[in-house]
Amino acid sequence: MTEWYEVNRPTRAIDPSDRGFQYGDGLFETIAIRDGKPRQWQYHLDRLTAGCEHLGLEEPAPSLELDLGVALARSKQDKSFCIAKIIITSGSAVRGYGRVLPTPGEVYIGIYPSTPLNRPAYVKGVATMLCETRLATGSPVAGMKTLNRIEQVLASSECLPTGAFEGFTLDAEDRLICGTISNVFIVKDEIIRTPSLARCGVEGTMRRLVIRLLGQEGRDVEICDLVEDDLAGADEVFITNSQMGAVPVHRCGNYKWSIGERTREVMRLLADNGIDECRV
Repeated sequence: MTEWYEVNRPTRAIDPSDRGFQYGDGLFETIAIRDGKPRQWQYHLDRLTAGCEHLGLEEPAPSLELDLGVALARSKQDKSFCIAKIIITSGSAVRGYGRVLPTPGEVYIGIYPSTPLNRPAYVKGVATMLCETRLATGSPVAGMKTLNRIEQVLASSECLPTGAFEGFTLDAEDRLICGTISNVFIVKDEIIRTPSLARCGVEGTMRRLVIRLLGQEGRDVEICDLVEDDLAGADEVFITNSQMGAVPVHRCGNYKWSIGERTREVMRLLADNGIDECRV
């Protein structure tokens, strides 16, 4: 059961006139809580702050981390391994799309139970599929984690009857973008690449960490346009997100890959930098 808290007011039901509910006018972050602390907090805060600036919302208050700590202290969830979700909306307003900028935000904090991904997924990899749902290109909110997730809802729903762990999405111009809940990395001839998210998709915090850690090792990641043929011809494929770290992919539909040394290298780097799930 999820527990919800509101910043600076008693917990209550969300007002149906809230623009987050009405129009998806807002942002969210899904944060791994490990041993009672938010993992990758600064990365999440950076993305949330940049998103607020782009959407014309007042930036998060300096007390947000403290507010999250209060919510965790009040929660009955297992704080050693759970999930926090921070939602910032543009609040309630009269009917109509437009609003005065910048807008003070309403902040909601949810604490969810969580279960670690099973160990065989990290050892043997997971099976994925290519979704028919396409992502719209040229989005003015490309890279951000807005409340508008209907494309991901549709794509993820395609996976349910197949049993696929994750679904990969292309954009309207046939470029590989990301998974429904993850970012995608491919390895070809020892070079690690990840799709450009300049037109659509979400820049994940774990993606950012992988790119930084590999850069420190002198192994820069190429951020570039990729297509299905690049996926088909890859030597290795792995996916990342904030909750699970990096997970090898052994199949996407009819495409199959071995779990190679570059994927294991990334997992070791993450494990050595606090992402314990990747320690295999």
